[in-house]
Formats: sequence, structure tokens, C-alpha cells
Amino acid sequence: MDADRAGAGHVIELHGSLPLGWVVVWDGGRYHWRCGGGNSTMTTPTLRSLIGNQRPKVGTFLFEFATPGIGQILKAAGADYAVLDMEHTGFGFDTVRQVVRYCQAAELPLIVRVPSQHRHHISRALDAGAEGVMVPIVSSVAQAKAVLEAAKYWPDGTRGVALGLAHERFEMRSEPVLDRFAEQNKRTVIILQIEDPRGADAADEIAALPGVDMLWLGHNDLSVAMNKPGAFDDPQFLRHEQATIAAAKKHGKSAGRLGVDAKQAAEFVKLGYDFVAIAGDVWLLQQAFAEGVAAVHKSKT
Repeated sequence: MDADRAGAGHVIELHGSLPLGWVVVWDGGRYHWRCGGGNSTMTTPTLRSLIGNQRPKVGTFLFEFATPGIGQILKAAGADYAVLDMEHTGFGFDTVRQVVRYCQAAELPLIVRVPSQHRHHISRALDAGAEGVMVPIVSSVAQAKAVLEAAKYWPDGTRGVALGLAHERFEMRSEPVLDRFAEQNKRTVIILQIEDPRGADAADEIAALPGVDMLWLGHNDLSVAMNKPGAFDDPQFLRHEQATIAAAKKHGKSAGRLGVDAKQAAEFVKLGYDFVAIAGDVWLLQQAFAEGVAAVHKSKT
């Protein structure tokens, strides 16, 4: 594939890969497939294009099924995004590389929840091609700044440089390095998890930081950090949740939370979350199958 980029719109002319006259335009938020000089486009959604607007975005977590068809299965079901979890699974970076490709083929934005705030966990997930990283237990502005340092190229951060790899789709590029840095910095979505009272108290300052795109409430760990495991209706928990949502909205950022099912996820949208996850792959399959088994047994009575 011969790729040439030109102009402010980053036009990519693909010779031999598309019908004559078609081009791909990257506008910093999504790819546009355009024919000739007309205005008609087909758009491929990116995670960046989903951030900040209040339309509900619905996805799920991948804890078990990092299979070749998973991106297309979720996309066909209407998912806006998926989260590949490294924090609570045995998934390694080879799996991340594979699932990134599966989701790219399905045109489904992929977030990787990294196992820690370690800079190499963050940068390796991004180098593998993840559009965004979700970082656990961010409790202070200092920690948030350290995440941004690891995730962004100069001058916004100190991310290690290796261009022309998966995050650039292995393209042969000739633009100035600084232009490529800027493109990747704009593309990369940073999601910080608020999972303890300190983080909730600092949510406004954290959300105000340039480069922070979303606050994601880690409800289980927050309740445990309060010494009230599972007390999601406790007034203290609700105050921390409301502070997190309000901070995100105030600074034009997104807010996200995982729901146990579709009903709960819909309730979270009413609370002000614009990113909601419906459970995870394991529980969705297990629950659907359990309901089917119960229905079959019930039909015999």
C-alpha cells in the first residue's frame, strides 16, 4: 500500500487498495472515506470522536474472550466501544496487540485498562495500537500528571518514541516527526479511574487537567476504600459519585461507569454518565445461557 499524506486535512491517497478516486481523510477525530472531490463520506468512528458529547456510549468489558470475532460480534450488537481488561485478567501485551487488530477490523474503538500506573504499562498499550488507556486508582493531581507524562509525546509528555509501529498502523510516513507527535497526542484518549475518597475529593482538579479525557468511577474499590464494601447507596458513596460526575461535566470531559446489566447502565445515563459498560463478556454469556437453561427446564413443568 502506497500512502501519501498532504494538506491540513491529512489526506491519505491509497493506490491499489481502494477504487480509483477514493481517498481517506484523517481529521484528528475520525477517518473519512471520500470519493473524488465530493463531500459524501463514509466515517469510521474513533474513540476521540466519542469523547465529550453527552450522547450515551455503550460498551462492555472483555475479561475472557479475546477471540478473533469479538470485535465484530460486539459491533454487530451495537457496541460503541470495548474495554480490554489487563488489571483483573491474565491478558498480556501479545493479547492486546491481537485484540487491537480484531477491533480495528470491526471499526470498534478499543480501550485497554492497564494493570497499573507504571509508565511502561501505559506506553506499551498505546504502542500496541489502543486508542485509549484506562488507568486504575488515580487519587491525586500528581498521579494524573504522571499518567499524562507517560501517555503523551513531547512536548506534552515524555512517552518513549517508536514510530511506524501499530499505533500508526505500520504506515510508511514522511511527515515531520513533530506533526506525527501531535497527531498521536490528539488521538490518544486518557481515562482515569476514581476509586477512593482521595480521588473523588481531587476529581475537579484532575478533570481540569488538559489531556484528561474521562473520569471512570471504580465503584467496587471506592466502596472498599470507604470501609463500606458494596454500600453503593451510602450517602458518602453517592457524594463521591456525584462529585466525580460533576467534575467531568464542569470541564467538558466524559464520565463512565460499569453497570451489572442493561437496566443499571440505563440508570447511570440518567445520573449523568455518558459512557456506560454493560457488564463484561463472561457475565453476559453466563447470564444469557443461565436464563436459557432455566427457560428450557421450566417448559417441562
